[in-house]
Amino acid sequence: MLIGELADRAGTSPRTLRYYEEHGLIRPRRDANGYRQYDDAELRVVHEIRTLLADGFGVDDIKPFVACLRAGNSAGHVCPESAVVLRRRLAEVDDLLGRLTDVRERLQDQLKEIRCQMTP
Repeated sequence: MLIGELADRAGTSPRTLRYYEEHGLIRPRRDANGYRQYDDAELRVVHEIRTLLADGFGVDDIKPFVACLRAGNSAGHVCPESAVVLRRRLAEVDDLLGRLTDVRERLQDQLKEIRCQMTP
């Protein structure tokens, strides 16, 4: 399929696909006329990329997941290299949750203080 068809089927734009290609995440074949040609496996890779980006992963973090898919695995997260990235991202999320919990508690305390001042 051509880049426009892949973009339509993946719910993205040709520009985004070219960006993925620049970063080595997708690999089109080239026709004699230079047009990019993609097979169905690339559609699966693009879906994986978009899911990981939506979950907050960076482009470099995504590479092990793509390599895992290209190695013939049923999912991009089942390889050891992907597990390293998953552990690191989970630690980042846990840290963010801790900081957000602290902020939430401070806000609740401040609101409680305001309510106490307003009540005679």
